Amino acid sequence: APIPKGVRLPVSENAKKSRAKLSRLHARVANIRADALHKLTSDLTRRFHTIGIEDLNVRGMLKNHRLARSIADMSFFEFRRQLEYKAERRGGIVVVADRWFASSKICSVCAVKQDKMPLAVRQWTCPDCGTIHDRDENAARNLLAYGLAALSGSTASSAGCEACGEDGSGSSRKTGVKPASAKQEISFEPV
Repeated sequence: APIPKGVRLPVSENAKKSRAKLSRLHARVANIRADALHKLTSDLTRRFHTIGIEDLNVRGMLKNHRLARSIADMSFFEFRRQLEYKAERRGGIVVVADRWFASSKICSVCAVKQDKMPLAVRQWTCPDCGTIHDRDENAARNLLAYGLAALSGSTASSAGCEACGEDGSGSSRKTGVKPASAKQEISFEPV
């Protein structure tokens, strides 16, 4: 005879054990991810005083159903949150580039912006200066220039940014802490 709706069957002990085992596995995976995120953000804030990141449109990225699970697993918000509080704790600063800053499309050498560039394009050649760019490396160079320009108070489109020791690094408005000099030379010329 079919079981009437609303009637619950007793759950076997093996089913309870299986659920508990699965729950422990999910907790273990969550702990491994959280640990890796803490280690990465701690390492970045320990090695770098100024960190430049993009303000990603995660909600829009999740609409791509092929990539949604991978993007959801990345924990972008938690990464940014940890990076910001750990940088502030160490006297550093996190510069967040505007969501509409085209870090991948702007040539880091001559600052010419490409009109369209699909995500599938991993390498491209600047039509103005002929430089061959790796998409991710070019974006990183542009984010570096954006961050250094933001610290010096100029616009992100300034031609060249140079900092040595404490030049160009003042106290951040958020923390009010001026960092100790690490005597590192940073020279980046995107022109």
